[in-house]
Amino acid sequence: MVIMEESQPERLSCLAVCAGAGGLALGLEQAGFEPVLLLDNRPVACETLRLNRPDWKVLETDLLDFDPLDHQMVYDVDLLAAGLPRVKASAAVKREDSTEELRLLEATIMLMHAVRPRALLIENLPELATKPAFDPIRTTVAAELEHLGYRHRWFVLNAMHHGVPQDRKHGILVALKGDAMDGFVEPAPETAPPITVGEALGTSMAARGWPHATAWAAQADRVAPTLVGGSWKRGGADLGLTGSKRAWARMRVNGGTVADEVPGPDFPWDASLGVKEMTPLTVEQTARLQGFPADWAFAGGKTARYRQVGQASPPPVSRALGLAIRTALGRPTDPEHR
Repeated sequence: MVIMEESQPERLSCLAVCAGAGGLALGLEQAGFEPVLLLDNRPVACETLRLNRPDWKVLETDLLDFDPLDHQMVYDVDLLAAGLPRVKASAAVKREDSTEELRLLEATIMLMHAVRPRALLIENLPELATKPAFDPIRTTVAAELEHLGYRHRWFVLNAMHHGVPQDRKHGILVALKGDAMDGFVEPAPETAPPITVGEALGTSMAARGWPHATAWAAQADRVAPTLVGGSWKRGGADLGLTGSKRAWARMRVNGGTVADEVPGPDFPWDASLGVKEMTPLTVEQTARLQGFPADWAFAGGKTARYRQVGQASPPPVSRALGLAIRTALGRPTDPEHR
């Protein structure tokens, strides 16, 4: 009897800019996209990419300095994907790096002229897709894409509806050539209830013999607030602003710092103790809350590793978007996504 091997889904090509720690590229890889090139301007992020995927071609450069003429393998890729720094509307927020963030968005759109991908995916803050303050930016993007023959759509996804134990909203831009946009369907929320912090981290909390890990996990019965990586220019590693820290405290987590290791046998469990006596999370635990697999390593010291985690695109969200784009391009991975 001849045994037929199961056919593998066709691998599509991808250029990933502002690749960071690889969350966007990893999710797209799981959806069947093979990166021909990844670029980021931070040495530690490039080190993380090479550490996890030695075969990936990684270029350490600023997107504003990138010239496709020097890397012609990026021409005519199936997908141009960008996990850009969060753009702020100048009318709403005045910050010294806001102009640079806007320039990176513009540079990604202008890169379309040379690369001419079949599809474009940009992930950013949810307000970029919906708020009136960003109307001028969306209008400029729409005009440029229309000029190039692409149709596009802005929408918002919440990571908690796609297997990520975190309330994290993403503004998404998808553009496809011509009529291909008619076949694009936004990823539908999963039917299963969102994963809670306790479910995601209970096992790791018990790894060093903390006797209260089960009790801690039982009361951490909700999704995490949005992890915030913070600025590379200032501050240490913590889990977010005041509101986020209060939400963490309700789960008996100290959101004001990041731990070197999970609690040991002697770590206290006393509801009367203050925030500083609550257990902080490790970088590895925050990575689980972003949907990274346990074997994905991050280069650098603790603060640099947490910055990469907090600013990453959750891989499960990227995978869902990648599958939706594959289907619109006529390359579904299996009957479920046809």
